Amino acid sequence: MADTRTKLLEAALVTLRKHGMAGVSARTIAAEAGVNQALVFYHFGSVDQLLAAACEHGAQQRIALYRARFAAVTTLRELLDLGRSLHAEERAEGSVAALAQLLAGSQTDPKLVPATTTGLNLWIEEVERALGRVLAKSPLAEFVDVPGLAKATAAAFVGLELYEGVDPEGANHAFDALEGLATLATALDDMGPLVRRAARARLRRHS
Repeated sequence: MADTRTKLLEAALVTLRKHGMAGVSARTIAAEAGVNQALVFYHFGSVDQLLAAACEHGAQQRIALYRARFAAVTTLRELLDLGRSLHAEERAEGSVAALAQLLAGSQTDPKLVPATTTGLNLWIEEVERALGRVLAKSPLAEFVDVPGLAKATAAAFVGLELYEGVDPEGANHAFDALEGLATLATALDDMGPLVRRAARARLRRHS
């Protein structure tokens, strides 16, 4: 059975998903956890500190489920397929929605910023490792800022979560466009050495 601290961490994430930042309080979290609300302050000091801890806890729990799948990716196409699958699974779970709520709350509550950044960075690190591996032998490798691309990918992932809530067709269109880029990158990888050298030279001139 989960201890009280873990119950509160998980209840904070559930409350975020159900009610958003506006509906989060010691009372609503404690009710979700089935404990006395005084235990929020006993274990965490404040609701903000509980939310900060919950953000990191939630990211660690979710990433652990995908780590082996990230490690198995060998191509950009496989990484994109994983991203699409992960998007569907995380949307169903509601964890990206909770992260989006914390990101929004961080705009007005500086106390949430460090932990929210830590939670997001845990995702970014996994994406960066996978991108670095799949692009290592690509002609694009020397022109792509992998850490920056990983950050952009994570930001786009959160954005697509919010976008799909108001325009599912538009979000699907965005994923299709990303698949088009993956197809181009795969085609470049499949070209012969002469074509790849020519492409690399052209990219150098424009970079």
